[in-house]
Amino acid sequence: MPGQLRDYFVVLPDSAAGAAAAGQLPVPEAAAGRSSAPDVTRPAREVSDTLTVAHPSGRPWVVARPLVRKVSHLARGEDALVLIGPDRVPDAVLAEILEGARDRTGLERRLARLPGLYHVVARLSGKSWIRGTATGLRRIYHARHPAAGTIASDRPAVLARLIDAPLDESALALRLLDFLPHPLSRRPVWRGVHETGAGYGLALPVAAPGTAAVPGPTEHRWWEPPPGELPLAEGARRVGEAITASVRAHVGGRDRISCELSGGLDSTVLAFAARETGPASLSLLTVAARDRYSEDESWARRAVEAARNTAARTAPAVDHHVIPAADAPYFYADLTSTAAELNDEPLPVAPGRARAELLLGRARATGSRYHLTGYGGDEIFLGLPHAYQDLFHGNPFTAWSHLGGLRHQLGWPLLPTLKALLDRSTFPRWLAGAVTAAPQPVARTPLLSWGVRQSPHPWLTGHAKTLIAEEFRAAAEHAEPIDPWRGRHVDIDGVRMGARHFQAMEDIGMTLGLPVAAPLYDDRILEATLAVRLPERISPWRYKPLLVEAMRGVVPDALLARTTKDHMSSDEHQGLREHATELAELWTGSRLAEHGLVDSRHLLRLAAEPFSPVLVEHSISSTVAGETWLRTAENAWPTPQSAPTTTPSEASL
Repeated sequence: MPGQLRDYFVVLPDSAAGAAAAGQLPVPEAAAGRSSAPDVTRPAREVSDTLTVAHPSGRPWVVARPLVRKVSHLARGEDALVLIGPDRVPDAVLAEILEGARDRTGLERRLARLPGLYHVVARLSGKSWIRGTATGLRRIYHARHPAAGTIASDRPAVLARLIDAPLDESALALRLLDFLPHPLSRRPVWRGVHETGAGYGLALPVAAPGTAAVPGPTEHRWWEPPPGELPLAEGARRVGEAITASVRAHVGGRDRISCELSGGLDSTVLAFAARETGPASLSLLTVAARDRYSEDESWARRAVEAARNTAARTAPAVDHHVIPAADAPYFYADLTSTAAELNDEPLPVAPGRARAELLLGRARATGSRYHLTGYGGDEIFLGLPHAYQDLFHGNPFTAWSHLGGLRHQLGWPLLPTLKALLDRSTFPRWLAGAVTAAPQPVARTPLLSWGVRQSPHPWLTGHAKTLIAEEFRAAAEHAEPIDPWRGRHVDIDGVRMGARHFQAMEDIGMTLGLPVAAPLYDDRILEATLAVRLPERISPWRYKPLLVEAMRGVVPDALLARTTKDHMSSDEHQGLREHATELAELWTGSRLAEHGLVDSRHLLRLAAEPFSPVLVEHSISSTVAGETWLRTAENAWPTPQSAPTTTPSEASL
């Protein structure tokens, strides 16, 4: 059945009600009709459906259904540590992290040295502590179960099912915007489900034995962005080491791996870093562009030639697979079929799902055991103009010099740029006016504030616009920025937005049985980047200077010299024409319209006019994402024939 959530974990309280809740967890289609309780007579690695780690009482503490991720676990007395991520962590490493960690602070100091993208679940002095990543690629949600109390998970849909939560129309309306800034991006689309902020962990209190009489959870900040003090050379060394460590944490020791090689700098860096891990076979995949002016394919071919001709510590067999442009679906292809995976929320990348599925399917066909992408490179290394607000405070002459170069490239007028630079609006004030009925900002509008101002799409109903305005006003009353400095706030928020979107790629890979990773979203890479002096890590005259310097000696200099970047806007616009019939079918019987959020007649007219000026000014991607997500969520899980009744006990991990 489509729309399944195949991969998740939950953290349960030590109570009879918590154990009962474990038996109510959703059963994937492959496991429907048989008990979801693990067979503890076999080693956990042989149990395909569930892995369970118990409380000292024997009741289930962490119940995981990892399809492609690995679960590592170690207990020392009543304290325990569980890591869920790209690879199994050796017991010796777990012991080093856990032993001597008397509190969360001590635990975090040890975890800071661990590369890779992991969820962390720890039990210290009887309290459970759960966190994801600072980049937001690994997130934590929690909800109040009517009998068991607080339950935490990495998937909001699991919690929504356990507490029978209805959809939150206000949160759904927010997802119809092109950009959803902090803190509104933390609003799950189900009522009663809450997201723990990236950089924060969730502490679950101890329950009285056999009861659910516990207070609510508390959030504690475990991550702070480092000060930007390092010179470029030292920062580049740290970034290079962090990239190498993250890539190795994902694919080190695997014999057959693949990489998306678009020809851009980020994917090229990942391909060469993956080669350094020494696989027996490395498959590089490039999707040819329809645009005859595109440069990506030629740069990808140069990268493959260089990878084959330059020495490496080990020399894997490098295969290059170029997918013809004619084989690549346009955007908005295959919209009327329900996706095979249920994302945590509507994601604007949904219109490109068919393209992603093609690429990952071809990667899997090469025999790849793990697929890497360069996602995250733009958000982390490109740098946004907002950062010059920060630089202006400490070094106004350098800031103005850099802005001069930027103004020349982007066509920003002098006086509006100066006005934006001198603006001192607070974050709450900016957030209150971030959605406006005024026309969309034009390309020559200086971007130096706390984010991007936007206007609701014209096909949204008055009800949807009212809900959105109310949510922004309410959030502005108590909102705090991620960082006091505008540029750092926008940079980190952009990274977390991109990480959220990448979840769709991971879930498509999971459906195909191929692990997919974006190693650049590793916390250590973000930290190393933010630690570099601002005018040295971004520049209007150099393309991603920090990444370029970080990868010298790994990537040939000729490839690091690229300063251009291709875009696929033509494929998106052409997709509106090629798939106009499917778009019309999508808006016929629209679920969003049933919720009173969109005008389906307006959308039907636009489907018949794919080159309408309205679609030039307003993207339809977020609305398509909301519609397809709603249809997927309707059939999230099959109904099991019988509920499991056995209580999971501790499995050997």
